Amino acid sequence: LQSLRVVDVLEERYAAFDGLNLCFETREGILKHCSRAHAAQLGEVGARFLNDLRPSLEAQIANLADEIAYNNHDVDDGLRSGLLTLEQLAEVGLFASHLAHVRNAYPDLAERRVVHETVRRMINTLITDLIGQSESNIRLARPESVAGVRAAPPLVAFSPEMHAANNELKAFLRSHLYRHYLVMRMSAKARRIIQDLFTAFIQDPRLLPPTSRVQADTELARSVADYIAGMTDRYAIREHRRIFAIEEI
Repeated sequence: LQSLRVVDVLEERYAAFDGLNLCFETREGILKHCSRAHAAQLGEVGARFLNDLRPSLEAQIANLADEIAYNNHDVDDGLRSGLLTLEQLAEVGLFASHLAHVRNAYPDLAERRVVHETVRRMINTLITDLIGQSESNIRLARPESVAGVRAAPPLVAFSPEMHAANNELKAFLRSHLYRHYLVMRMSAKARRIIQDLFTAFIQDPRLLPPTSRVQADTELARSVADYIAGMTDRYAIREHRRIFAIEEI
């Protein structure tokens, strides 16, 4: 949702209008990428996108490409951080099969490189399957226009076998990584920082930088949300210290 606000309203690059003046299909791809419940909060704008028609092929591709990237990078991050172990991941069929192949092919390879090679092969397998199944779906549906794509069942998809394997990986990450107690602690800290910043800016808009303060004259809560949403993790932590830490300015 915030990404759509950025490209529609918040970017200020052109003299005649705010936003980037992107085409409908690009904006639809951004919105279709989030859940229907969240997108519905956009009201009339969201209703234009959230009809019963499928998103464009580009949006379908972007959605699953992101999923492949996020899941596999989270595997790598989880192992590197020590939150996951190879023994745990050996329970996941997709990872276990590639891990066995890598170890058989390179018995003396350092563990870190074993992990990189295993994740690389997982990504390649998922992408190859996605391309093959999607080509088959498109040949079967034979859409002749954008309207045909929107009326068809999902055309960009994994094969049933790979869909099940990918779901197993996602379920593993959800239970072993995303709900790991250390991750939950970090999430709690992040929520606290965001809540503290939002409350502070709402109670005293003078704490906002001048550019955000001008917008806050009419829609304070929305302006504060836009300002916080534009922060990186590091900037949000630093801003929190500046406001709440006695020794910071």
